[in-house]
Amino acid sequence: MPELKLNLFVLQTRSVQTIAIADGSTYSDSVTEPTIKITPPGKDPVTLPFTPTAYNVFNSSNLGLSVPFQEDNLPDGIYTLLYSFAPAHLNFIEKSFMRIDRLQEKFDSAFMTLDMMECDMTIKAQSKKELDTIYYLIQGSVAAANNCDILVAKKLYKQADKMLDKFVRGGCGCNGTYKI
Repeated sequence: MPELKLNLFVLQTRSVQTIAIADGSTYSDSVTEPTIKITPPGKDPVTLPFTPTAYNVFNSSNLGLSVPFQEDNLPDGIYTLLYSFAPAHLNFIEKSFMRIDRLQEKFDSAFMTLDMMECDMTIKAQSKKELDTIYYLIQGSVAAANNCDILVAKKLYKQADKMLDKFVRGGCGCNGTYKI
């Protein structure tokens, strides 16, 4: 019989409206009363049923962030997961992760705008360099969250968001000036 080993994976949905969590655990016995407690950034935790050894998808409605059956965009930030089953004091795993889907969507829009501009090569090179910097800040935020450094994760996220807003506002006027 395999040994109990709990593990969760947060999967990329490429959607600002959903979170997918896969159970990568190995179980020695059957599981009773499986639940997951999800704490969105700055919100109260919500406890939901969880299907072991499966993909579980959550949205704003079942997370209590919007009215039932109305899916809104989920907030970016640090989410905490607590998966457990009976007896919960013995069988649990807790994980945190940095959600960046809204910021990534904004970054993707800015990137596509850059590729469609009719600017000279010097301006394009500067714009690409700026987007590279923003991209590394986003990835640094995720890495910091994965290493339990929540303060750094939030700081890098805010810096990337601020730089991205400036990039989008400034853009390329194709006149040799670039506003940062």
